[in-house]
Amino acid sequence: MSANAPASSIGQAPPRASTRDWLALAVLMLPVLLIAVDNTVLSFAIPEISTTLSPSAPDLLWIVDVYPLVLAGLLVSMGSFADRVGRRKMLLIGGAGFTLVSVLAAFAPTAGWLIAARALLGFFGAMLMPSTLSLIRNIFLDTRQRRTAIAIWAACFSGGAALGPIVGGLLLEHFWWGSVFLLAVPVLIPLLIFGPIFITESRDPRPGPIDPVSILLSFAGMVPFVYSIKTFATEGFGIKFAVTAIFGALCIWLFIRRQLRRSSPMLDVTLFRNPVFTGGVLANLLSVFSLVGFLFFISQHLQLVAGLAPTQAGLALLPGLIVAVAAGLLVVPLARFIKPVWLVTGGLLLNAVGYAVVALLNPPPIAVLIIAFAVLGMGVGAAETISNDLILASAPAEKAGAASAISETAYELGSVLGTAILGSVLAAVYRAQLQLPTGLDGAATQKAEGTLGGALEVAGQQSPGVGEALRESAMSAFDSGAVVTSTVGFILMLAAAALAIVTLRKAKAS
Repeated sequence: MSANAPASSIGQAPPRASTRDWLALAVLMLPVLLIAVDNTVLSFAIPEISTTLSPSAPDLLWIVDVYPLVLAGLLVSMGSFADRVGRRKMLLIGGAGFTLVSVLAAFAPTAGWLIAARALLGFFGAMLMPSTLSLIRNIFLDTRQRRTAIAIWAACFSGGAALGPIVGGLLLEHFWWGSVFLLAVPVLIPLLIFGPIFITESRDPRPGPIDPVSILLSFAGMVPFVYSIKTFATEGFGIKFAVTAIFGALCIWLFIRRQLRRSSPMLDVTLFRNPVFTGGVLANLLSVFSLVGFLFFISQHLQLVAGLAPTQAGLALLPGLIVAVAAGLLVVPLARFIKPVWLVTGGLLLNAVGYAVVALLNPPPIAVLIIAFAVLGMGVGAAETISNDLILASAPAEKAGAASAISETAYELGSVLGTAILGSVLAAVYRAQLQLPTGLDGAATQKAEGTLGGALEVAGQQSPGVGEALRESAMSAFDSGAVVTSTVGFILMLAAAALAIVTLRKAKAS
């Protein structure tokens, strides 16, 4: 019997998943892995894109930023649509669109073409992300089996984020920049073939009417809010940051107010009245925050300070990837005996330990960095699995799409915040600590002050004495920034652990 079949009587144990249901899970992991890899793989292609397409500085920023902006703005709306029109249908539409647009992006002749393609990828990506988790919620009704399925789902996300640099390095050493987009084709075509065969359709049996105003408000709130975070990371406090942040916050407030007043809201925001649901969402966000923030630092250190090639740097992250996947799976049997609050708290504390190792050792040897990332990966794998399970378990099954959209929005915000907050701290300390040698012109000074990569490029263009002085100063400034950034990450993870203890204390082991 399929796991979608309801129990025949009150008190009867929920049906266990069939072989077909586990095959459906395998199919569902394809888009999950792809989107997770996509979040980190593009950064490796940016230098070649800059050379080939010659984008302006604003164009280059939009090539990177437009995808997460559109994705974050549409996740809630697409999750709600999936509840109404069918989650499998939404997944397959998203998969077909994402595959087609990926090909168009791979062969983009201009920067404007690539920006438009990235925006469309965000549109179709928003269909994929909530659908996968909500389908899992409705396929796996048995608590322990659902937790195992979510562990595999979370492992694909956290593992895929770390896999991105490895895949990016391998592709770009042998192919052109468009290959990172063509990766979607062999991954999503099996989804389109086997999805209709193995995945059972599900939807909200009592959907409310589509609310265009709520859709507009959710998009108008999330896009400026995420954009303000990215603006703060690159420009600091300013008029642009203030205007976009205030406008986004206002639209989000109006969206929440509208949902509370409607009899059939697009998103049931009353779910946040449940502290377990709220705690799960926050733990999800902060776990991704810690992972992406750490990847932002370690990827630069391995390549620019340690001097590893992109592929070597990616392979150095492989132990952390393996540990993250293993921890997500091993935490499932532990959840039968240990309360979720302690598993999530323990995971967040492991994240804190990973940051503490970097903060205490300056500069950290490569082996120590690999160990620190493995410790953090263990924490992320455990916390992500349990927090996502708590999010879905505390929401009604018919609202799985909306709950999944909230979880996915937390994931995307965590990714943006991890780079923006920790990245801006790193950049600020780097600029403050950098001591420039005399003799640099204005353009060289501006480039050297921007990033460590820019400073090393400028150093290579100077005389040996000036270049070496700049190189040593830039690396020392970067290491100082890494210490401060890791200290901030350590404190934030301790605060996250304390928050988990408060919000998840009533969540029960099962």
